[in-house]
Amino acid sequence: MLPEATPQLTGSEKHLGYKPIRRTQMKYNELNLGQIEAIINKLGGIDGVQRFLSGEMVVSAATKVWKIWKTIKLGTGPKNADDFRKAIKQSGMYIGDWGNDILGKPAFTAATEETEVDLVLVTVTDLGFKEGAKRSDIYNRAIELGLQLCPNEVGPQLRLQYKDQPKGEWLLVGMEPITDSDGDLEVFRVGRSDDGELCLGGSSGDPDDFWYGGYRFVFVLPRK
Repeated sequence: MLPEATPQLTGSEKHLGYKPIRRTQMKYNELNLGQIEAIINKLGGIDGVQRFLSGEMVVSAATKVWKIWKTIKLGTGPKNADDFRKAIKQSGMYIGDWGNDILGKPAFTAATEETEVDLVLVTVTDLGFKEGAKRSDIYNRAIELGLQLCPNEVGPQLRLQYKDQPKGEWLLVGMEPITDSDGDLEVFRVGRSDDGELCLGGSSGDPDDFWYGGYRFVFVLPRK
């Protein structure tokens, strides 16, 4: 808090016995009166403010309601890297070098039985990071808001099942990163080039990598 400012009195004010009025500056002086009044109203007026300050009333964050973007199937046919490579190639799509690399790693697994997962598509801004955030913070916030990381099979399965993807769209799969042949962490990236080619690629999954607000991630919305 800033120090109090002491008003300077004129000679005549001192002679007449005026008492200086000390004016203090608020700690949160970026708030205007309208915003302060809105906060009081949200708490239910002065009575609500008093109950909040006394600890009788607790304010919690509103529960985020997510909309299912796409439901896809896992465990449908392809069971290993070679199966997915063949299926993707036969569908007229291609696999980038990074995507192909992590697809062949032991950490990549496919479901043994057919199952469905509901996917949510979110921007970094949707998660509360307007200016962007590190990958680790993005994952942590998504989990805090009720989402789950994708099984890594979502990468190639989404590529196979998302055939009407718009040109120029690239989506990062919010998954546990897989270590590539160079020892770097990678995640799948599903996209369509400006030329219309559908691709399964890879992108850095380092926890300290920074992603700006407009980048989009795919996460799983758990079923209740």
